[in-house]
Amino acid sequence: MSPTDVNVVAATAVNGTNGVNGTTQEKVVGALLPTSTPPSPANGVHAINERAATGMQKHPISKYRAFAPVPLKDRTWPDKQITKAPLWCSVDLRDGNQALAIPMSIEEKLDMFRLLCDIGFKQIEIGFPSASQIEFDFCRRLIEEKLIPDDVTVQVLVQAREELIRRSFEALEGAKQAIVHLYNSTNPAQRRIVFGLSKDEIKAIAVRGATLIKELADARPQTRWTLEYSPESFVLTELEYSLEVCDAVAGVWQPTVENKIILNLPATVESFTPNVHADQIEWFCNNLKNRETAIISLHTHNDRGTGTAATELGLLAGADRVEGTLFGNGERTGNLDVTTVALNLYTQGVDPQLDLSDLPLIRDVYERCTRMTVHERHPYAGDLVFTAFSGSHQDAINKGFAAMNSEADALWEVPYLPLDPKDIGRTYEAIIRYNSQSGKGGAAFILENYFGFTLPKMMRVEFGKIMNRVADELGREIAIQEIYEIFEREYLGRETPIKLEKFRALTTQSGDVECRAHVVWNGENKELRGQGNGPIDAFVEALRDANVLPFDILNFAEHSLEGGAEARAVSYIQIGQPDGATFYGAAIDTNIELASIKAVVSAVNRALA
Repeated sequence: MSPTDVNVVAATAVNGTNGVNGTTQEKVVGALLPTSTPPSPANGVHAINERAATGMQKHPISKYRAFAPVPLKDRTWPDKQITKAPLWCSVDLRDGNQALAIPMSIEEKLDMFRLLCDIGFKQIEIGFPSASQIEFDFCRRLIEEKLIPDDVTVQVLVQAREELIRRSFEALEGAKQAIVHLYNSTNPAQRRIVFGLSKDEIKAIAVRGATLIKELADARPQTRWTLEYSPESFVLTELEYSLEVCDAVAGVWQPTVENKIILNLPATVESFTPNVHADQIEWFCNNLKNRETAIISLHTHNDRGTGTAATELGLLAGADRVEGTLFGNGERTGNLDVTTVALNLYTQGVDPQLDLSDLPLIRDVYERCTRMTVHERHPYAGDLVFTAFSGSHQDAINKGFAAMNSEADALWEVPYLPLDPKDIGRTYEAIIRYNSQSGKGGAAFILENYFGFTLPKMMRVEFGKIMNRVADELGREIAIQEIYEIFEREYLGRETPIKLEKFRALTTQSGDVECRAHVVWNGENKELRGQGNGPIDAFVEALRDANVLPFDILNFAEHSLEGGAEARAVSYIQIGQPDGATFYGAAIDTNIELASIKAVVSAVNRALA
């Protein structure tokens, strides 16, 4: 959740801030690096690698131990449902920025801050101004240039040290409203390894910090203060001791129902399954004094890849507030991804109170400011998350869209798509993409949605086989325009061995139709004549009389491609031969009769080929 003492010293040295005095630096560095001459970074890495095991242990594993479950009886969170959005606090500008190889510049921070405000965050942790001059200057610029919207509260993080606390209040001077977020490490490993302090001594650090914060806040009544405390590494701290320290801090700040304390319970390092996290949160809520005066906040990291699940279960367990970042940017495996949790709520019919309707723009600003990239499979925002390559998936999605289009205000029920991509600014362009794993549904979907061709059912099967053969030969994804070009080459552009030059049909006195067709057949000009009960039947008879090919018309379909008087029509004709072979043909023309004749020629040419 928060930088350790080493991080603070490193940030101070790099940025040249006076936020940490020399004595404190010497004490911290002396405690961690006992040699008189600091080792080089390369030597440090070498030493760490020397201490590391050479491979995974086999059974029995003695290097790690399972986390003991929480003895919580009658837990209630498994039977609950999230029915409203939590309070959101973005930590992109602090926790997220801290995790970047190249931290954001002030201008990039400003762009990110504006984005977060536009999305709808009402609480934004803007930095660690006591540990970095850039962070301090950014905070001052927001306040002095009045860049903070009236309904947004900025938050700063600070360790429980006097000089850092005072520096933080300097940074916040003149703010209309602000959250001061105090923390200190409480878990047994940090108490023993890092600080060498007892439980009482650790608690005393928190109480001293809380006392100074209250004094400084009371001396600045022009600012509306909200006070937040985190027992860092809450999830690895004894529950009773975490509660004891939080109660002690609350005793100093004296929160009320009107002015609540924020108790942030961070999973600084995710260490167990999400259900254990939920048990911890419910236990804490059940045992906290004056629960009605506290906002219980979550801050989950993603070391085990279950940060989203831990947060959602934590909300079921009684938490009110969530700290996280866009797309999960954060140290190690990352912070909680707020966009994922918010859109998860949205798909359950819960208003997330965040506007993510232009997720591509949000992603663009995020990637530009952080120099990070959003993975192709990242929930909701990834390039491929609304894409289906599988033929069965494509077919189901295609049918789902067809069902949705036939019902006004229908409940969203498109197979394989938990959310309508249009709701978050995505298009349907990438939903169906074609490769060797795709089937008839994918190619048909693309032809219909991008080019207006509604293929008959059996023609989808036929064209699907053609597409699969091409995909196997190419060994890659086939682009949308390429699919049209293959369809055009296979059906619409078939002019050999027969090319139709002219066609004329007349109705006789008996009611039959006579046709004359001028064609080029194997390079020779020919006139074909035939008679039937309609233009298509007459043309088929003409082809039979010329011994072109024995066949019958099995299916016929047509529809317009556009609206208006000059609209083009497309015809689909399926022919069958005596041996049982079938072939589809297709053609386009502004004259629907001529389109059907051309479709017959297309089918015959495909059969002859």
